[in-house]
Amino acid sequence: MSSKAPCDQCIKGTIHSGNPIGETITLHGLTTYVVGNRTSPRGIIVMYSDVFGLELPNNKLIADSYAKSGEWLVYMPDFFEGDPVPLKMADLLIPVDAASQSKIGKYGGLLASMPSYLLWTGRHKTAKTEKVCVDFLAKLRRDTQPKGLKIGMVGFCWGGKYAIRAGLDEHMIEVGARKEKVPLVDAVVALHPSHLVVPADVEGLVVPVSYAWGEEDSLVSLETKTKVEEVESRVSKAEGKKPRPKMEHQVYKPGRHGFAVRGNPDDAAERACLENSVTQVLEWFGKWL
Repeated sequence: MSSKAPCDQCIKGTIHSGNPIGETITLHGLTTYVVGNRTSPRGIIVMYSDVFGLELPNNKLIADSYAKSGEWLVYMPDFFEGDPVPLKMADLLIPVDAASQSKIGKYGGLLASMPSYLLWTGRHKTAKTEKVCVDFLAKLRRDTQPKGLKIGMVGFCWGGKYAIRAGLDEHMIEVGARKEKVPLVDAVVALHPSHLVVPADVEGLVVPVSYAWGEEDSLVSLETKTKVEEVESRVSKAEGKKPRPKMEHQVYKPGRHGFAVRGNPDDAAERACLENSVTQVLEWFGKWL
């Protein structure tokens, strides 16, 4: 779908009216939606979308909302390399109006779609998926290093895991003539991050991370939040005087899975989740970038 597609072609759940205002370019080998201040940005925000990728208009509209202040240059690369989950599955996996979806319609649709979804996950296993992300960020870091621009990364659902892992010590790289070792990114926000492996995905973090969890998230339970906090506490005590990067956790209500991307904008509580999650991202990056 073109970035200029009219909203009457958008699937349900667009965050706000209007068309995406950015453009699609090729950046460091990936098709990338870009919007914002290209001449003198305060910093760069990289988005790792949910499984629907660049084809979901909501994701582009979120990028636009980050760029609205004029402070940030926003990149949303196609980390799926042209192979996102088809949009026809969107309302089955995360219906905008869950109350209107019958159980027969939900489970019948999911059953019919499951084989193709499982094939998709087989094509996007962790090692390969992470390599695409890390390679892009390494090129971006080395490209921006002479300019001194900081990089923030925000990940949604599927992308939340890889945004967090971008901040691990194992992914630090050497930059510049001095071969200084630095993290791929400077700060992370993870919004309802799915498929987290705890402690492996979080115990080696070297950058500040802000998490967003949903009370009614059917795929990412609040138990995961508790496990992450336990790791943070354990690592902080073990490191002694070495400061642990700042972490924060925000909980959203109702917070159905996908609340930061595909919440129902006609429902006041869900619209608040959409809007407040944008605020969370901008405030965190405003503090650390």
